Amino acid sequence: MARKKGRDISGWLIVDKPAGMTSTSVVNKVRWALAAKKAGHAGTLDPEATGVLAVALGEATKTVPYITDAMKAYRFIVRLGQATNTDDAEGEILRESAERPSDEEIKEALHQFVGDIQQVPPQFSAVKVDGERAYKRARDGEEMELSARPLFVESLIMLERIDADHVELEMVCGKGGYVRSIARDLGEALGCFGHVLRLRRVWSGPFEASDGITVEQIDTLAKTPELDEKLLPLQVGLADLPELRCTPEGAARLRNGNPGMVIPGEAEYGDEAWASFQGKPIAVGIFKAGELHPSRVFNLD
Repeated sequence: MARKKGRDISGWLIVDKPAGMTSTSVVNKVRWALAAKKAGHAGTLDPEATGVLAVALGEATKTVPYITDAMKAYRFIVRLGQATNTDDAEGEILRESAERPSDEEIKEALHQFVGDIQQVPPQFSAVKVDGERAYKRARDGEEMELSARPLFVESLIMLERIDADHVELEMVCGKGGYVRSIARDLGEALGCFGHVLRLRRVWSGPFEASDGITVEQIDTLAKTPELDEKLLPLQVGLADLPELRCTPEGAARLRNGNPGMVIPGEAEYGDEAWASFQGKPIAVGIFKAGELHPSRVFNLD
């Protein structure tokens, strides 16, 4: 089997994704620009969406689930009065309404989308139906009965009523949220239909869009030490977990995938935590009786 070419480079590059690019295209550009052997992202953005796309390189790909599961914030504009087959502005208009809700009616309707809710994904989404992506079936004209999925929404507020047809909202939610579904369902609740006109992910876990590098900057700095300097360390992706320092013997055992002794810290028995030695992340696992039982081991040597 052919060995992957590229550098063994680990860390996070935070990209402020532009509209018109797929998340995969951004990852491929980052991998090329850094000549990296391995790269992946922590949470897909629709092609026309902008904002935080956290790209993990090398050993940091093992921490992707912790960013995927983290809370995220989105700012988006809903176009009232129109429903589309994609639930965004890229799709065909299916239904229209002359009804327009008041600001008070919008604010009141938002309450039903806060907390633990059930959300049906858009027809054009990456969920699988009988082993095939829903968007592939939707492109063939098939209309599917997609199952509702749980979503935790911490907050959903109105930022601005731009005009009668447009309202800007901000949502903070957990894993698996579809902003397009929120716009669609809000339009239904208001009796006027709706779809997403513009969408931006402003932060994801510890990563902020304002700190992101642009695709133009990536092109300019490609294959230079200056781009390497933009990388954040692997452990930034573990910000929500407590850190435990380990002994030299513990570090050696953890590197081999065995439980290793750690110095007690903020973690309690049964907590998931990460262990470090001499400033380097060694492993993630479950803390039990003075030891970390590893589930992921990092090779940063």
